[in-house]
Amino acid sequence: MRFLGNVMATIVGLFVFLMLFVFGIVIIAAIFGGEPEEITVKNNSVIELKIEHVQNDYAGKYKDPWMSILSDGEKVGLSDIINAIESAKTDSDIKGISILNEESELGMAQRKALRDALEDFKKSGKFVMAYANSYSQKEYYLNSVANSIYINPVGNFDFKGLSAELMFFKDLQEKSGIKMEVIRHGKYKSAVEPFLENKMSDANREQTLALLNSVWRSVTDDISKSRKVSVARLNEIADGLLARTPEMAKAEKLVDVVAYEDVYHDAIRRILKMDKDEEYNKISILDYARKKATTSESFETQNKIAIIYAQGEIMSGEGDVNTIGEGSMNRSLIEARKDKNVKAIVLRINSPGGNALTSDLIWREIELTKKVKPVVVSMGNYAASGGYYIACNANKIFAENNTITGSIGVFGILPNFTPLATKIGIHTEQVKTNENAAEYSPFVPLDEKFKAVTLEEVEHIYKTFVSHVAQGRKMTFAEVDSIGQGRVWSGEQALKVGLVDKIGGLDDAIKEAARLSKTKKYSTQNFPEFEKDINDILQNLPFAKSKESFIKEELGEETFRLMEQIKKIKSQKGVQAIMPFEILIH
Repeated sequence: MRFLGNVMATIVGLFVFLMLFVFGIVIIAAIFGGEPEEITVKNNSVIELKIEHVQNDYAGKYKDPWMSILSDGEKVGLSDIINAIESAKTDSDIKGISILNEESELGMAQRKALRDALEDFKKSGKFVMAYANSYSQKEYYLNSVANSIYINPVGNFDFKGLSAELMFFKDLQEKSGIKMEVIRHGKYKSAVEPFLENKMSDANREQTLALLNSVWRSVTDDISKSRKVSVARLNEIADGLLARTPEMAKAEKLVDVVAYEDVYHDAIRRILKMDKDEEYNKISILDYARKKATTSESFETQNKIAIIYAQGEIMSGEGDVNTIGEGSMNRSLIEARKDKNVKAIVLRINSPGGNALTSDLIWREIELTKKVKPVVVSMGNYAASGGYYIACNANKIFAENNTITGSIGVFGILPNFTPLATKIGIHTEQVKTNENAAEYSPFVPLDEKFKAVTLEEVEHIYKTFVSHVAQGRKMTFAEVDSIGQGRVWSGEQALKVGLVDKIGGLDDAIKEAARLSKTKKYSTQNFPEFEKDINDILQNLPFAKSKESFIKEELGEETFRLMEQIKKIKSQKGVQAIMPFEILIH
């Protein structure tokens, strides 16, 4: 036994040494790596729009400078990209933008915001060109803004309309012996169907189809304006798959040129009035955004509009670039509220919701802030459930047409392993001094009294949620309840039912915040600054991140997604105000 102990100690020692060695190398590289190479923009340059690594609106920043040096997070967010495109309009060194084989993880509302920025850039008289070997539907939506669209002769072109995929877990629960006990508000039905049924109800199918149709209208309207093809014809093309090949897409005026990439670059050279053999100057949008972010600008005023980014699932604690926590959010609200130079606040939300208590804590801080200065909400891809909870009391709410919002509902999910435990021979008994002394156990059948008490809590939070919305939106409780019950709305639909005030992007929300605060000249300041220490970065090192990519590669994308869904359900503690099912729009 002692021998085995020595072997284990040696293995652990080697592992710790390896971790410290790798971490030490990272620190040394950060300290002695020298100054970063200065980014220069040459005359007659073209911006290459490659954003495959950009997912969030906000790249994040940290109070601890070590975290800024060592973090493996994104250095550029979508907001930085859009600001860079705005700057490029008047930059004499920039002649145009090339969207080259663009792929990204951006959601539909984010693509809409980027597309609008490119549309505005074209007004400067500079060009936007696009080339891809193949176009997926999401990528084509963004690329369709270009003056000229090229596609590879043997590429694929996807244009067929939208579909949604929902997973249902009833049979999985019965076969595995792991049951999800759902405790919900009485009428809150369709949102928890995945745990109770094996297929969609007619009502759920109806609301999902209405959501898809609303998003599709927004997409086809934009494409129609850019390509000068009627919406009716676009739907005919989608229904008949009439643009499934490059030549068919060209015949339907969805692309302009079917050619290889070298022909595309020759076309750009002609615009730049260069010889065919000359190499034109290129700069990546990420480098250009970093260049603009680090270039000092002088402002004639100290007035500021604070932009507080709330992105990711709502969870208790500090939060980070990918999660919303009351720590960083409320600290940012207080700091912006107390800063006399901050005249108004824009809360940019991109969240499907999450922890109900955390949502309420943030709502309260917004309520206090609103009494001091205007608060305007800008909704991104999602501002649903808890995401809408923290939006509902703002002075004004902006959403994109294809934002997913609403989902005003509350539920609790308790995993119960009793059937599984019984199958494999595990039996559990509880001993307690008082009738309600025992906490919920996943290895004991759900007690009806415990269920009743938890249902009371769910009902109480739902009533509080609806009351907050009614107060913030100047509606009656009954009016909010009728459009609540967990129903999901697009931004276009939400405007009609009174959940948002205007359709528009982040820039529109900033202008409205300036108007409400009667501020004509201003700069913007991004929040939050996250308070993270060195322990938080260890899990982001390459050897810690490789596990996810390895599992995904071995199991496949679909199986990995199912596993992630189950993992997410397991991690949800307390009453939730979140979209409990994931809608994948294809």
